[in-house]
This record gives sequence, structure tokens and C-alpha cells, in this order.
Amino acid sequence: MSATRTISKTQQNARRVEAMPMFVWEGTDKRGVKMKGEQQAKNANFVRAELRRQGITPGVVKVKPKPLFGGAGKRITPLDIAVFSRQIATMMKSGVPIVGALEIIGNGHKNPRMKQMVNAIRSDLENGSSLYESLTKHPVQFDELYRNLVKAGESAGVLETVLDTIATYKENLEALKGKIKKALFYPAAVIAVAILVSAILLIFVVPQFKEVFSNFGADLPAFTLMIIAMSEFMISYWWLMLVSVIGTGVAFIMAKNRSLAFSHFLDRMVLKLPVIGQVMHNSAIARFARTLAVTFKAGVPLVEALDTVAGATGNTVYEKAVKRIRDDVSVGYQVNLAMKQVNLFPHMVIQMTAIGEEAGALDSMLFKVAEFYEQEVNNAVDALSSLIEPMIMVVLGVLIGGMVIGMYLPIFKLGAAI
Repeated sequence: MSATRTISKTQQNARRVEAMPMFVWEGTDKRGVKMKGEQQAKNANFVRAELRRQGITPGVVKVKPKPLFGGAGKRITPLDIAVFSRQIATMMKSGVPIVGALEIIGNGHKNPRMKQMVNAIRSDLENGSSLYESLTKHPVQFDELYRNLVKAGESAGVLETVLDTIATYKENLEALKGKIKKALFYPAAVIAVAILVSAILLIFVVPQFKEVFSNFGADLPAFTLMIIAMSEFMISYWWLMLVSVIGTGVAFIMAKNRSLAFSHFLDRMVLKLPVIGQVMHNSAIARFARTLAVTFKAGVPLVEALDTVAGATGNTVYEKAVKRIRDDVSVGYQVNLAMKQVNLFPHMVIQMTAIGEEAGALDSMLFKVAEFYEQEVNNAVDALSSLIEPMIMVVLGVLIGGMVIGMYLPIFKLGAAI
């Protein structure tokens, strides 16, 4: 009964602190050095009294103004969760209690959403919930894999070790995803800029050339006439093209999110693309191997681990394959034999998995597989960047250079005639 009262009092005190306004202050210390900072308090007088107690002469003390935009804070990203995992694992390994670690992390966050979530988790723990139970209230930020690993760590009494493993896993995964996004973003951005420049040329520049050409009184080259026709169509129906592009984009995203068949078709086509397809293959294998190694090492049963791993591969083709592997393993097949049946994993991965199973070191072998394929992805992304640069130059030359040549062809012909 007394423990319940203590918890409720702690919770009430925490809520009172969160309800206090934040003040920003400026002052000088005993050496005359100017200082500034932030502090929560009931009012400005409490802040001044606290500063004097610390030997600081207060100057300006005022309520911290709320930002005009983004007051609710930016969304919580997977990278935020990776950093959170590393922070809490490090503090717990240093002997800081989990509630204290969460309080330090929450108070140190500048993102209000992240701060609110961390404080909510801390409040649940103070109320007697386990960390696993607290995380289940935030399924968007902490997926099934994360929650299952925490549950396994709490059950085995090695939560800080599991959190350290999760932090490493998340950091490697985000680094891998960042590499792939970087490789794909650069060409997409350049092509988008090229299309925008082409549209500007067709709408504003080509009509000026058209007026000049109308005074020539001579037949224009077919290529020039084609560009002029494109310009006239763009000027007359730009709204239709804009609506079509936006509508196609929205329809594509909705179809991908709502139709499993369409999403599976897209993932299958991506895997068949030259160069990019191989990068996606290696990425899916790396994620499969690392995720299975982490879950298995944490003590999650193999069938349950495979069920969790399926959604972490990042590709529906591999997701279906892993679910089939799970079904085969659940009826007694070895993992390497089940992997061979799906006809998707390279021979090296199957052989290393077989060696790991025979030696009783499946997690160690899978970690080695993950490291190898993550390095393969890094090398492939670097090679892809080198390959894409000349291709981008060709695209820019065809789009923009073609229009410039088309507009100057009549002038060249006129100069030749003179």
C-alpha cells in the first residue's frame, strides 16, 4: 500500500514538473563571465533565487517563447530510436537505473514528441509496468522485432545487453538504408531538376524563338517544329499535365500501400533491375541475416524469430520466402535446408548457415553473413554512384542540349544560306 502511494506521489510530482513553464535566463558568475541557459520553474522569481544560490547574478529572466512553426516537434524517426537505444544501453551498462536513464534522456531531448514519448515510458515504469509493456503503447516507433527483443531481454535478466545489441542493429540498419537512399536520391534529384529546366525552356524561352522564326519566311527543320509543338502543348495543357503527374503519383502510392499484389509485383521488378536489383538483393540478405542473428542471440525461439524477421527484410519477395522458411522449420526442417527450397539465397549464405547450425553457432555465422553483404552493398552503392554520373550527363545532354540545338538549327541554316 505504501509502495503504491510512493509511486502515485512520484507520478504526481513528475506531472507538476512537466506542467511548469520553461524560462530562459542570462546572467554573470562571480568572475564576471556571461552565462545563459534554460530552467523550469513556477515563476521567474524561483529562477532568480536558484541562480543566486548557484553564485550567478541574474539579468534577463523570461518565459521561453513558443515557436511559430513546428511547436509539436518533428516526427520521431528510426534514427531517433537508434540513438535512444544506444543512450539507454550505455547508461544501464554504467549502472544508471532505467527510470533515471529515461529521465535524463527525456529531459535532454529538443524534440517535444520524443521527449513526451520517453517521459510516458518512464511514467509507465514508475507505475509498475515492464519496459516491454510500456513499448507496446508506441507500436509505430517500436516495431514487433524491437518489442520481442526487449521482452526476451527482460525475461532472461540481460536487458542492458539486449538493448546494446538492438542499438548496434538499428545503427547498422539505418546506415545501410542511408547508403541506398543516397545512391537513389542523387539521380532522382538531378533528373527532376532537368525536367523542371526543360519545362521552363518550353514555356518561356521557346515561344520567344518562335516569334523570331516566324519572320524568316522559310521552312523550319522537323526537329525544331517538334520542339515548338511540344512548347505549344505545354503552354495550352500545363494544368492537365500537372494534374496527371500528381494523380499518377497519388494513385501509385495508394496502390502500393493498399494492394499486396501490386507491392509484391513492384518488389519483384526492382530485384530484376540491372545493378540496382543486385543492391536490393544484397540489402535484403544483410537485413535478414543480421535481424535473425540478433533475435536468436537474444534467446527468441527460432520459429518466432523467423516470424519477426520476415517483415524486417524490406522486400515482400523475401518476406514471403522467410515465411515459407518459418513454416518448414516449424515442422522440423533445418534452416539451411528450408533456405535452399525457396531458391532465393546464394549458395554461400546457405553453406554458412549450415556450418553455423552444425557448430551450434548460428548467430555468429549470421553476423558474419550480414557483415559481408553489408560491405557488398557499400561497394555496390559506390560503384553505382560512379556509373550513374555519366548516365546523368547523357540525360541532361539529351533533354536540355537537344532543345538548345533544335532552337538554333534554323539560325545555322540561315547562316549557311547567307
